[in-house]
Amino acid sequence: MIAIECGAKTQLSLQIENAKISRECKIAFMIRKIKKNKVYENLSLRINPPRVSIDNATCRDCTLVKVDSLNKTGILLEVVQVLTDLDLIISKAYISSDGGWFMDVFHVTDQQGNKVTDARTIEHIEKALGPKGHIMATDGMKAWSGKRVGVHSIGDHTAIELIGRDRPGLLSEISAVLTNLHCNVVAAEVWTHNMHVACVLYVNDDTTGRAVEDPIRLSAMEEQLKNILRGCEDDGKAARTSFSMGFTHVDRRLHQMMFAARDYEDGGVTEDKSSDPAFQPIITVERCEHKGYSVVNVRCKDRPKLLFDIVCTLTDMQYVVFHASISSSGPYALQEYYIRHMDGCTLDTEGEKQRVIKCLEAAIRRRVCEGLSFELCARDRVGLLSEVTRIFRENGLTVTRAGVTTVGDKAMNIFYVRDASGNPVDMKTVDALRKEIGHIMKVNVKKVPVSAEVPESSGWGKTSLFFGNLFERFLA
Repeated sequence: MIAIECGAKTQLSLQIENAKISRECKIAFMIRKIKKNKVYENLSLRINPPRVSIDNATCRDCTLVKVDSLNKTGILLEVVQVLTDLDLIISKAYISSDGGWFMDVFHVTDQQGNKVTDARTIEHIEKALGPKGHIMATDGMKAWSGKRVGVHSIGDHTAIELIGRDRPGLLSEISAVLTNLHCNVVAAEVWTHNMHVACVLYVNDDTTGRAVEDPIRLSAMEEQLKNILRGCEDDGKAARTSFSMGFTHVDRRLHQMMFAARDYEDGGVTEDKSSDPAFQPIITVERCEHKGYSVVNVRCKDRPKLLFDIVCTLTDMQYVVFHASISSSGPYALQEYYIRHMDGCTLDTEGEKQRVIKCLEAAIRRRVCEGLSFELCARDRVGLLSEVTRIFRENGLTVTRAGVTTVGDKAMNIFYVRDASGNPVDMKTVDALRKEIGHIMKVNVKKVPVSAEVPESSGWGKTSLFFGNLFERFLA
């Protein structure tokens, strides 16, 4: 009996050992394959470097940005990301990536509807999308500067990601906790959609101006923020706080966080009753039988970064865009995408088609803000965000989206607000806020109409054009 048991144990241990060796061999094989692919990709890029052309002669009212390159996973999103980070408006685009080659033409203008003639902007596009940018990208680092998030420490700042159920006054509570923990918020992006909130905050120590790296302090910060996100009634399952590693564009990371929280579900995407029904997104998914593609058609209200949001969502859902046509007609955007799974399959089931439609609807709506926007400029100081959001909360307002930026010693913030019930803000409340905030900073209040394009927040380390005269008046 003992001998049998020992034999069985010996046999079992041999099986485990063989399994370990087999697993290690598979891992080693995968690593070799990845390295081989990287070497091949680098070699291919050196033999056939990307070509970028900026054409201001062909079209009378826009600049043509032409990109020819070897095709690779995610390249369309990279190109769109570069153009949108420069606040360029993409009015038309033609995309084709069959046969291993990627060929795109984008019709772009600046925020004022003019051609792109600034030498620094043109140089940035050529450098970012040209050979040097793509060679660096294959080594894991992007050549172009952009809004990034997810790194534990970016320079002298610590990045915090928060996701949970939204409620009035939540941003005020979060900023108050960080102030009490002696942290200064130097930049932040906050999105809310379908009762969810996702935000990325960049903080540093209010005394040293350096990143917060002490594990005990970070642990205490995480616990307090989790308590805030759990709230009084939430069971806390949806609340998450992280100091994550890796490089991800901030807008893409916010889409990923909302997608992971399944904000496209929860009873379906909620419609804003104040919106014009004519501007509600219309999305269809059909099959192109003779070409073997699934065709996604999107018709909705046009706005900045719409193309980025849709391409980002399709990419993160593991779909490949082979061909696309994008155009804007008046206030509307018409977009058509020919897609497949990464394994080459099309969307065959009705359930999968409906999921794609819901996810694209959510991606379109996350960035839409209607009502009022408060643009604020002030000299940066510890607790400024906490003070402003506290004033909003005490006046019965809720922040639906926010962008916080610090450039030098200047804080430039934008807040999209509604009342606690989700209705437009009463003008008496606006006047009261002007008086209360006006003595500590410059204030510009704008009404965001239903059919107008929404100005974008400035994001990380970048001054957006919409601040314009307000920032100049502040510096005067």
